[in-house]
Amino acid sequence: MLAALSKFILRILGWTLEINLPPHKKYVLVGAPHTSNWDLPLGLLYMSAVGLRFCWAGKHTIFKGPVGTILRAMGGIPVDRSIRSGLIERMSEFFGSRETMILVITPEGTRSKVPYWKTGFYYIALRSKVPITLGYLDYKEKKLGMGHSFFPSGDIEKDMRIVRAFYKGKTGRHPEQQGEIAIRPKK
Repeated sequence: MLAALSKFILRILGWTLEINLPPHKKYVLVGAPHTSNWDLPLGLLYMSAVGLRFCWAGKHTIFKGPVGTILRAMGGIPVDRSIRSGLIERMSEFFGSRETMILVITPEGTRSKVPYWKTGFYYIALRSKVPITLGYLDYKEKKLGMGHSFFPSGDIEKDMRIVRAFYKGKTGRHPEQQGEIAIRPKK
């Protein structure tokens, strides 16, 4: 019933669903581009429409009070990005302790334009030995979906070429807030 309602709402809003679910029971799902607060509710509707239960990491400040309780029930995991908190290890432990798990991460880390993507999504997948699936919200085409899945090779530069090619032409709600898909150079 909830899946049908979610599909109906997305259709009314003019969105097309592209359903290309990976065959894996565990994976890190990249959510990009991330330029608007609308990305979360649209992503939640998409996941509900395709019948997937997932976890997602979000800024700890949105998990306050009754809203926080609801967000946790919806799979939210609060993350304080100002503290190096062992997120990669913690998420890897979650993957190891569960039979199925989809962890959605927005590597831009914010809705503002950033020069580099955060690489936690990559290292969580690598450490957990799970694939990365590329998910998107393309506001220009009004399409939501999942696409290419791959296991990280350990060569992040090579693997990021796959990511850049996939997201080429996909447009966020606020394209001026979309940065290049790049990782911070090693010092």
